[in-house]
Amino acid sequence: MNSYVLTCCSTADLSKEHMEARNLKYVCFHYVMDGKQYPDDLGQSMPFKEFYTRMANGAEPTTAQVNTTQFIEFFEPFLKDGKDILHVSLSSGLSGSYGSAKIAQEELSEKYPDRKIFVVDSLGASSGYGLLMDTLADKRDEGMNIDSLYNWAIDNRLNVHHWFFSTDLTSYIRGGRISKAAGYFGTILNICPLLNMDAQGHLIPREKIRTKKKVIKAITEKMMQFADKGTEYDGKCYISNSDCYEDAREVADIIEKNFPKLNGKVEINSVGTVIGSHTGPGTVALFFFGNKRD
Repeated sequence: MNSYVLTCCSTADLSKEHMEARNLKYVCFHYVMDGKQYPDDLGQSMPFKEFYTRMANGAEPTTAQVNTTQFIEFFEPFLKDGKDILHVSLSSGLSGSYGSAKIAQEELSEKYPDRKIFVVDSLGASSGYGLLMDTLADKRDEGMNIDSLYNWAIDNRLNVHHWFFSTDLTSYIRGGRISKAAGYFGTILNICPLLNMDAQGHLIPREKIRTKKKVIKAITEKMMQFADKGTEYDGKCYISNSDCYEDAREVADIIEKNFPKLNGKVEINSVGTVIGSHTGPGTVALFFFGNKRD
C-alpha cells in the first residue's frame, strides 16, 4: 500500500466517480451565483446543465480559490494518519491557489517534520489538469514512490496540451478577454476563437476561425500536429465541454477515427463550475500528451 496520497483541486474537472475510482482526493473551490455560495463539487450541488442554463439566462457567477486555511484543513487529516502528500494545483497562471497551497505546505512541514509534503503547479486546467492527475495515478499504482512521482510531474506537466474553442463569446467579453466591439463583430461574423495554454499556464488566444465546422477541424488538426507520435499517438485523450456535448462528441469522433492507437476511447467530461464561470457555455477543450508547450 502506498504511504502517500495524491491530491488535487476540483478544477481538474474529472467526474466524482472518476476521482473516486482513481483514489484522487480533491479540495473544492467555490463560486457565488445569484447571491448564494456553492462548492465546485463536480456537479453535485448544482448539476452542470442547470449551471450553464442559468448563465445563458444572464447569471454572472464569481469564483473563490482555495485559501491557505482551507488547504491546511484539507491536508492535515492525511498527515495525522501518517501519510505523505503529493498535491498538484490548478495553474498559477489562472489562480493563486498554488501560492496558498505552498504556504500551507510550509506551515504543516514545521508541525509534521517527519512527513513529506510536495506541491506541484500543474500549469494546466480543466480536464488537461485531470489528464495529468490520471497519469500520475497510473504511475502511483505501478509502484512509483512519492519522490520519483514529484519529479515526473515537474518534468512532464508541460507535455499536456490544452486547446480550447468557444462558440459563445459572452463570457469572454464579460471577463475582458475579448473587447465588446470585437465580441460584437465576432458574434455577427460567427467567429469561434481557438485558444491554448502556454508554458506559464496562461490561456492565450491563437486563432480567430469563422464557423464552428472550421474550428472543429482546426482543433483536431492541432492534435495531429502536436501529439506524441502524431496520428500514432497511443496515450489517453480527454475532452471537456460546457453544455455543448454534441460539439465535443463531434471532435471525439474525428479523433477516434484518425488516431487508431488511442489508449481507450476519448473521455468526455464537463467543464466544472469554477472554470465554466469564466468560459460560459459553448466551450470545447481538447487535451493530450505531446511535445513540450511553449
